[in-house]
Amino acid sequence: MIIDDYKWDWNTQSMKEITEDTAKRLEKSYRKYKAKPLLALIAFYKGYYHNFVLSIIFYTVKHSPVWLTPIVTANIINYVVDGYENTTGLILLNAAVLIALLILNVPMNYLHMHFRASAVRNVEAGLRSALVHKLQTMTILSEKDIQSGRLQSKIIRDVEAIETLSDQIFVNLLNIIINVIVALSVTIFKSKVVFLFFLLMVPLAAVLVYVFKKPIKAHNQRFRKEVEKTSAKISEMIELIPVTRAHALEAEATDRMDEQMYQIAAEGYRLDMVQTNFGAVSWAFFQFFQVLCLVFTAFLAMKKVISTGDVVLYQTYFTTIVGYVTGLLNLLPTISKGLESVNSIGEVLAADEVEDNEGKTVLNDLKGDYSFQNMGYSYPGGEMAVLEDLNLEVKSGETIAFVGESGAGKSTILNILIGFMLPTRGRLLIDGHSIDEIDLRSYRRFLAVVPQSTALFSGTIRENILYGSTGVSDELFEKVIRESGLSRVIDKLPDGVDTIVGEHGDRLSGGQKQRISIARALIRNPKVIILDEATSALDAISEKEVTGALDCMSKTCTTFIVAHKLATVRNADLIIVMKNGKIIERGTYEELMELKGYFYYMKESLE
Repeated sequence: MIIDDYKWDWNTQSMKEITEDTAKRLEKSYRKYKAKPLLALIAFYKGYYHNFVLSIIFYTVKHSPVWLTPIVTANIINYVVDGYENTTGLILLNAAVLIALLILNVPMNYLHMHFRASAVRNVEAGLRSALVHKLQTMTILSEKDIQSGRLQSKIIRDVEAIETLSDQIFVNLLNIIINVIVALSVTIFKSKVVFLFFLLMVPLAAVLVYVFKKPIKAHNQRFRKEVEKTSAKISEMIELIPVTRAHALEAEATDRMDEQMYQIAAEGYRLDMVQTNFGAVSWAFFQFFQVLCLVFTAFLAMKKVISTGDVVLYQTYFTTIVGYVTGLLNLLPTISKGLESVNSIGEVLAADEVEDNEGKTVLNDLKGDYSFQNMGYSYPGGEMAVLEDLNLEVKSGETIAFVGESGAGKSTILNILIGFMLPTRGRLLIDGHSIDEIDLRSYRRFLAVVPQSTALFSGTIRENILYGSTGVSDELFEKVIRESGLSRVIDKLPDGVDTIVGEHGDRLSGGQKQRISIARALIRNPKVIILDEATSALDAISEKEVTGALDCMSKTCTTFIVAHKLATVRNADLIIVMKNGKIIERGTYEELMELKGYFYYMKESLE
């Protein structure tokens, strides 16, 4: 029951800790010590330092039998060899003290792990939460620059490596230091000569660390990057399996992945061999010194400088020191790997390309008036403008359609309307507010976006439609089902709206997924609708049903449409014809057809 109760408390604490404040604190910690990942790691645990202090105290108590056993053993040998008075009583007293401490081992070990694990696991969860928070605030362009597989590797593998590093530094490293300090303290108290002999290991350890530190760090860095690259390629391979199978490219895809797998194996092998050489060399040197210690203390006992029983004491303590110093040196690869992972997640935590909404105007309502004033856009580092000198006035409730060939700038306009990108020249005013002065989170609450590529998660149809919406009545839900043309689809499914759609909605057709996306937009009761080829995946009958629903909804909303099917924009209040990032024609469908310009040419060429 103690463990069960603690789990409940821990989970409650975690839910309080994994917040936006935690994410900001961890990001701030990394930025402060960006050049010093070890200090950054220590800063991650701010607020949990007392856990490690308590953990060390309980560890000291629970581990004390290990330190006392050599002393008790030496004492008993000396009592027997030297013929002390009341030898039996002294033996029983030493044994009783040792047994009492052994009994305390179990509860002390539990408390030691309790405080250690609660700190490490909370920070582990906090780091993953911080990465998720950061990804949700990064600009769309900067997020797309990092492959999804690499991001998954950072959130899962790198945070796990940091958790391992935390155990090594805050637990194993501290334990090693405590054990070495205790052993050296007892030794210097009993014999300064033996103590000086023990200290001969220190320069050797320093030399070993210096020799192996750089190659281990370099190989860890290369191995980490290969793991990230592999994760990204696996993600791409899985996404492309239908295309691969459809074109009989299985062999090419397999060969491509095999090459990557052997590449990561080669980097892993190089890392393993460096670490193996490091471990073997350090072990051999310390075993050599251990033999010397046995011979040295034996001669001291022969000369009566130390007691006979103290030979066992010093040999045991020297073995302890050798073991822990060897362990300390063997931690170096793990520490190097963990510090590399701190830098890896730091690439996300310290990313500067974030959407900044702090202190900006919060919109509590949205009319839907838009004003494009000499608006232009160029991608970061790009010389050529994607959009140039757009001037357009849009009144609330109007439907505006953008048409033109691929690359004309239509999708860029939609991305700016959503706030994924901001104009690099001119202005876009929304209800009189410049878009770069608006808290975009408050603005997007009034938007409904139906993208060309439908994004579904592996839940039910109901869950996908209601994503992000709360308090939706059954009547409204049923109405949206009808208006989005989903009724006939749902009637044919075994579990209706509770049917699982599969990963990315793979159990549904393209048209069915598109209708769910439209239903998700309708149920938000938006003030502005943004449609990017919203009916492109629908058959003629479904397209007619959905277009009718969208037309009905657009009467009360400002609507922006990008379409290649020119017939679908016939009812738009204004059609904007784009070419090379500029507006070349504008007007209603009838006006543009009568003009017999570029729009007319596009319409005729498609028929």
